[in-house]
Amino acid sequence: MHAEAATDQPLIVLRNVTHRYGETVALSVPELTLPPARTYGVIGPDGVGKSTLLGLLATAKRLQHGTIRFDGYDLHVRQDRQRLQERIAYMPQGLGKNLYPTLSVWENVTHFADLFALTEPYRSQTIERLLTATDLWRFRDRPAGKLSGGMKQKLSLCCALINDPDWLILDEPTTGVDPLSRRRFWNLITQFQAERPQLRVIVATAYMEEAERFAHLLALYGGRIIGQGDAEALKQATHTQSLEAAFARLMTHAHDDRTVSRTPSSETASITPREAHEEAPSTADERPIVIAAEGLTQRFGDFTAVDHVSFAIREGEIFGFLGSNGCGKTTTMKMLTGLLPPTEGESRLFGKPLAPNDLATRRLVGYMTQQFSLYQELSVEPNLWLHARIFQMPEHEAHERIESLLSQFDLTRYRDHTAESLPLGVKQRLSLAVAVLHRPKILILDEPTSGVDPVARDQFWALLYTLSRRERVTIFLSTHFMNEAMRCDRISLMHAGKVLIQDTPDRIIAHYQADSLETAFIRALEAEEAQRGEAAPPTARVQNENPSPARMAEQAPNRIEPQRQSTDSDSMRRRQPRFSLRRLASVAKRESRELMRDPIRLLFALLGAVVLMFVLASGISLDVDRLPVVVYDADQSTESHDYIAQLDATREFEVIGTAPTLDALQAALQNGSAAVGYAFPPGFGADLHRGRRVELGVWIDGSMPFRGETARGYALAVHQAILAQWQQLSRGVDATLPIQLAVRYRYNPELRSVNAMAPAVIPLLLIFIPAILTALAVVREKELGSIVNLYVTPLRRAEFLVGKQLPYIAVSFVAFLLLLVQTRWGYGVPLKGDLLFLAAATLLYLLATTSFGLLISTVTRTQVAALFGTAILTMLPSIEFSGLTTPVSASEGIARWIGEGFPVSHYLTISRGVITKALDGETLAHELIWLALFTLVTSAVAIWRLPKQEA
Repeated sequence: MHAEAATDQPLIVLRNVTHRYGETVALSVPELTLPPARTYGVIGPDGVGKSTLLGLLATAKRLQHGTIRFDGYDLHVRQDRQRLQERIAYMPQGLGKNLYPTLSVWENVTHFADLFALTEPYRSQTIERLLTATDLWRFRDRPAGKLSGGMKQKLSLCCALINDPDWLILDEPTTGVDPLSRRRFWNLITQFQAERPQLRVIVATAYMEEAERFAHLLALYGGRIIGQGDAEALKQATHTQSLEAAFARLMTHAHDDRTVSRTPSSETASITPREAHEEAPSTADERPIVIAAEGLTQRFGDFTAVDHVSFAIREGEIFGFLGSNGCGKTTTMKMLTGLLPPTEGESRLFGKPLAPNDLATRRLVGYMTQQFSLYQELSVEPNLWLHARIFQMPEHEAHERIESLLSQFDLTRYRDHTAESLPLGVKQRLSLAVAVLHRPKILILDEPTSGVDPVARDQFWALLYTLSRRERVTIFLSTHFMNEAMRCDRISLMHAGKVLIQDTPDRIIAHYQADSLETAFIRALEAEEAQRGEAAPPTARVQNENPSPARMAEQAPNRIEPQRQSTDSDSMRRRQPRFSLRRLASVAKRESRELMRDPIRLLFALLGAVVLMFVLASGISLDVDRLPVVVYDADQSTESHDYIAQLDATREFEVIGTAPTLDALQAALQNGSAAVGYAFPPGFGADLHRGRRVELGVWIDGSMPFRGETARGYALAVHQAILAQWQQLSRGVDATLPIQLAVRYRYNPELRSVNAMAPAVIPLLLIFIPAILTALAVVREKELGSIVNLYVTPLRRAEFLVGKQLPYIAVSFVAFLLLLVQTRWGYGVPLKGDLLFLAAATLLYLLATTSFGLLISTVTRTQVAALFGTAILTMLPSIEFSGLTTPVSASEGIARWIGEGFPVSHYLTISRGVITKALDGETLAHELIWLALFTLVTSAVAIWRLPKQEA
């Protein structure tokens, strides 16, 4: 039993704490006082409030109701939270959830060091010490996204410990991590605690053997505390022999039908071999081989993910696939399901090679992915119906099957709940129900119970045994849980793409002369690493077995005083400023690196604007040139022929043919082959010479009003020009008209539409693309989970948003320069104004547009919503109300308010004014002031709207 602390002064006190997600109460703690200890463990089923409790303590979640005092800090007070953030480290649930996948190991750690403003030489010394201790120094240039699960967690630990915190809060840090990596992870924690005596650890875990390590345990169920104390105290209170059994007993006593529907057993299920469930005597070898792999190999470039893997699985067998993180288990499963063609080798299902177009065989396979892959927005029953229709099940059969599965998998009371709202254990049961909906003969399950509590795992395995023993379904699964592996008929150990051994669990234990399967697994991996020349990290060489509670107490005693003990790191830790250019620069540098390493995003940012300029400036043209004309000439005189020839010689018209009748002329206009039709009446030439009134018919296609009005003006002008020429040639034709036209054009004397459109398209593109990219940059962090680094570090909201904004301003300015080159030399538009002034105004405009994108990102939760929201809110006002085709001054009411308030109209005036009219800053001062005001307002609202804590 762990030693009690020498003082009764509590370090963590919760009173009347309640946390809700909508109508659901996630956590309800009337009173909780935790005594001083070195290590705290939080255990409980899925969805009972473990992550919520840890998130509140780490300041990642906003305290909705009640009070929490954490090591003397009141978490209701913002200044207290900021001071506490300098002393805590938080690892959220999920492999590397707080990491940045495209950044290298070194870049991730240095980014966190900059967030805490560590100074040299302490900064470099700390980074080197952490990377060396975790054996990540030799992988410091590898991107975090290419690390195995265990290495990701070690890197997350390094990033968390960069500031030498006093509190380390870990939310299920070893979920989905192989046993060897788990053991090394906890050895690291023990080592760091030994080096820093005041370091305290709070851990939520689903592994009961891990919970045995901790000095003080907290059991949660239904959002309430159902027990606390050390492991021995909990076992004595429940009269059980193991912590898992004690936990299940506590759940039984507190059972309220909200998380599980059946009372959990206090003991684990008794597992018997497959032959004991046969209806008639038989041996395993008599069953037909259902899954066979021969020399399966998968290479990605120079990397071999799976290296000549072979095995055979018989009907009704449960075959377990164990291995280190990143060893190729998922890749092998994808090859077996046909999702990934093998580079070499062959897979056979039911004795037949798996062909890409063999849909009949694929219908006999059910596949459950490692990550939940159903539709989160749909409720349970619609998810089942969707897959029933995908497999084209008859309506009556599908209805019976769905009702049966809802009952069998205990999903009836969840049928109207959205998949997103389900606890993880229920999600896994739903995924399994979908996988077996069409009655497959093979089930392939990729780590189906990762992150699921022990009771939910037992329930899940009861379903698997029903499928295997009664329905003779062959099950091929991967897992990191050794007690699950013991339930399999046979297992295969895999490392670095190769199979190390295949046999029954008991024989593998005997082969490695181990006392448990976990020890055998670790010995197998260590032997392989030794053979491959992969040195174990220093902590692994010092201590290769799980430390007992006594050993941990010896290395890191639990008896401590509540006062903080001074260390060198404390003297190096300085008070974080309210605003830090260093933190801002670190965010900007990180975002720049991520952008530069994402070629699709970078090309879209740079060349997207150029492509759209080509489409818009060329396609949105107000020019009316070479309008197609069809002529009906009933006169056939010299004058009519001369009129037609001069008409065809103009830039505005092109005579494409003659019509024999007026009906033919009307048909040409109707089918769109002609835009204008001329009808010369009989006697046209003779009447002109006699001075009689002559009516020349001009028919114009009015389906496009703007083009029609322009064509009418062209026709009048050309007609006047022809008559004037005839008068000069003494044809005796009177060219006088009641109204004489005197048209003058300035700034665009050639009447080239592109001279006006190109400068107007630039503002559209410089709000559309930069705003979208900036909005996605923030929302992407929400989806990936790395936004938690904003919540739990000294990073301020303004630093985060401006740091995210700056790289997109820089990239968008480069895009502006490309657009300027395209405008001048691609379209021949003369640049008459001061380019330096235009560049400065563009930077101000980009500040405004990216600030608008940041504002949108604060009110959207998904990248899809951010993308569509930004596109709609930028393009509609830009096209309709900015003065692109109609001056803003000509608009009325709300249209004019939008036009004058939106930045596009002001920068459009600047763009057109500088490029085509050579206007200067004094003339455009009003527009610059509006852009600056818009930037300040949207930035302030975005900073205010972005929460520093999750709700």
